[in-house]
Amino acid sequence: MNALSSQDLIAVIGAGAMGSGIVQVALNAGHRVALYDAAPAALARGVASIDATYRRLLDKGKIDAATHADRMARLLPAESLDDLARAALVIEAIVEDLDIKARVLSEVEALLGEHAIIATNTSSLSVTAIAARLKRPAQVAGLHFFNPAPLLPLVEIVSGKATAPEVADTLFATALAWHKVPVRCASTPGFIVNRVARPFYGEALRLLADCAASAATIDAILRDVGGFRMGAFELMDLIGHDVNYAVTKSVYDALYQDPRYKPSLLQKDLVDAGWLGRKSGTGFYAYGDNAVRPASFVAQDAPRPAQVIVEGDLGVAAPLIQLAHDAGLAVTVSQAAAGRALLWIDGVAIALTDGRSALQRLADGDPAGIVFDLAFDYRNGGAIALAAADLAQDGAMQTATGFFQALGKRVLIVDDVPGMVVMRTVAMLANEAADVVQQGVASAADTDLAMVNGVNYPRGPLAWADLIGAAAVGRVLANLAAAYGDDRYRSAPLLLRRALNGRRFHTGASA
Repeated sequence: MNALSSQDLIAVIGAGAMGSGIVQVALNAGHRVALYDAAPAALARGVASIDATYRRLLDKGKIDAATHADRMARLLPAESLDDLARAALVIEAIVEDLDIKARVLSEVEALLGEHAIIATNTSSLSVTAIAARLKRPAQVAGLHFFNPAPLLPLVEIVSGKATAPEVADTLFATALAWHKVPVRCASTPGFIVNRVARPFYGEALRLLADCAASAATIDAILRDVGGFRMGAFELMDLIGHDVNYAVTKSVYDALYQDPRYKPSLLQKDLVDAGWLGRKSGTGFYAYGDNAVRPASFVAQDAPRPAQVIVEGDLGVAAPLIQLAHDAGLAVTVSQAAAGRALLWIDGVAIALTDGRSALQRLADGDPAGIVFDLAFDYRNGGAIALAAADLAQDGAMQTATGFFQALGKRVLIVDDVPGMVVMRTVAMLANEAADVVQQGVASAADTDLAMVNGVNYPRGPLAWADLIGAAAVGRVLANLAAAYGDDRYRSAPLLLRRALNGRRFHTGASA
């Protein structure tokens, strides 16, 4: 598996932000790069933008003057497609329109040598369909960078139906040589990242639509409890609601309106209003010099509890026991009734959410009228989320709040919705990732690698499923499906198999 040589000419079509970023990646790796754009003014702006980026690095001392001069000398503005004829690899980064991409690539294909590779940076269109419009579909693949390309490490190497294995191998090796993190996947709607990530946005939007909590509180829980770099609403504001909604709708339509990917009317309303997020000045949040960020719903200080009784195996939440010891609380471990895992705090039963609301648990004869959310790191994390059933005993929430505050946690409150925030989000992410593996889109290792490196998840969804247990994830999904009566929460067949056979998605250190 050989990478393209630094002596090979790379061509990039499209001088916008993405195309210019890809040019920088190839220049940084030592290639000569021909940049073409059908609009001469856009080409000039692209070249100027690349030069300005390198000048900023020069001013910060991250490159020297010789490096700056060398890279700009290897950047070759192309006046026509004919100037790309000697390229070993052509990467298009133009408008997301299949007809336009196919037409431009067909024109450039006629100029290239027979062994030249044609790559599309599409994030949502079928690589198979683009390749089918060309004469040498075996030489066509997806090379999907993430914006900004010079900074974000992930590159999805996407094989269409006709892509030759050696073409994908060459792109994989080249991406490695360019100091990227490549993953392999088949051409399917959304590839890995844009498909697996849909529940991160979808569940947050559903929680907001159900008035479970404010956008600020949901974002705080995803960040401070779940360990995600950004909350779903602030991330959608950053991406732009026009872009995020369009990707969701594209995946939804391409997968024949599967309810898992159903777009949100809340987000459509923002798009219709022109409230696109940061770029328009307003989205779920307001932006600008005088904008005030709304506060999340944090519980007030509550009394420190006197006694903690642990009943059963707390599983992923077991670090709470040691934290209670460390906090000087009186902790007793008792035998559990079959299948029960509870914490009794001064006589108040609390439990990790299993996808049921706290009210449903009481109706099922379970004593836990307070539930807490899944956390990325129970021991070192600074926050926890709680929800109480309408029928919870008086003062129960204050008792539970006092317990977690004694452990050094900030307590965030949400309404009593099934699965809370982090647990239902992680369960849906793991479920989607399991389907990607089941359907041969990508391996478990590449799926998790993509989500960690492409969208900065704190842990791969399948590694998280291994930590929680596939059976526990399956129970969360089943309880969500029962609560909502929605096929959106059906379990992926591979997840069910892992739950039944007790096998993990990963083995060894990768888990």
